[in-house]
Amino acid sequence: MFENFQFADWIGAAGVALLLLAFAMNVFGALDRQSVWYSLLNALGAGIAAYASWLIAYLPFLILEATWCAVSLIAAFAALRRPDPSQNDMSAP
Repeated sequence: MFENFQFADWIGAAGVALLLLAFAMNVFGALDRQSVWYSLLNALGAGIAAYASWLIAYLPFLILEATWCAVSLIAAFAALRRPDPSQNDMSAP
């Protein structure tokens, strides 16, 4: 099966692997869906998968993955702007 993989297949597989890694880490509690790392993994995976879709000229998945990438980047920026709750030290006078 893998001997028939083309360049676009390997690129697409890498992107999907990153998406699945983020998903699995979230499901098993290793990565919070509100974290910047979760959003960045999704953005990177979706961006790579979008590139693979572009390589094979498959517009439906190009639109899907590009949108996924854009939404994930927006979420990453939002996570960076969110105040860190651990910085709220109530013990100071």
